[in-house]
Amino acid sequence: MSNLVSALNGVKAKGFAEVSELGLSGMITLRGDLASKEMAKAIKDATGAKVPATRKVSFGDNGSVAWMSPDELLVLVDYAATGEAKAALEAALAGQHFLAEVVSDARAHFRINGDAAHEALSKVMPVDFSAFEAGDFRRSRLSQVAAAVWKTENGDFELVCFRSVAQYVFDVLKTAAAEGSRVSV
Repeated sequence: MSNLVSALNGVKAKGFAEVSELGLSGMITLRGDLASKEMAKAIKDATGAKVPATRKVSFGDNGSVAWMSPDELLVLVDYAATGEAKAALEAALAGQHFLAEVVSDARAHFRINGDAAHEALSKVMPVDFSAFEAGDFRRSRLSQVAAAVWKTENGDFELVCFRSVAQYVFDVLKTAAAEGSRVSV
């Protein structure tokens, strides 16, 4: 059996903000009727979170849930609990029209933190991060690739992208957060 490793094996870079690859993260794409009571119960039971509002992330005791589109959520749980969470979602949504797929190994997960983390992100994404509050979420592009980013309850930013572009995303973020490159937004 092979060893499980994340895209960049937990690499970090420190500048005026710190960029860290978070290692293995459990992620499930869940599509269906986000307004249904069955979906609300399934999400609550799996993560302890609520179904988030548009462009929001909700946080629970066992995970987080990000709004991806009018019929899609990204469920974030501990990597080891991904299979159990998917099975719980499928059981709770039985009889409903839905799709639940584990995408953990197809994604990379980053944290950008520090007092000026929003400046580093603002350099490479067309989003006003200075106005972001905890729970705010955006799907956008980071330089030339797709990414999703949100602000956590403790004020850090987290970002997910496709695993295939993880090194590129890390390099772009590391450069944007390099010491001496603040723009004081």
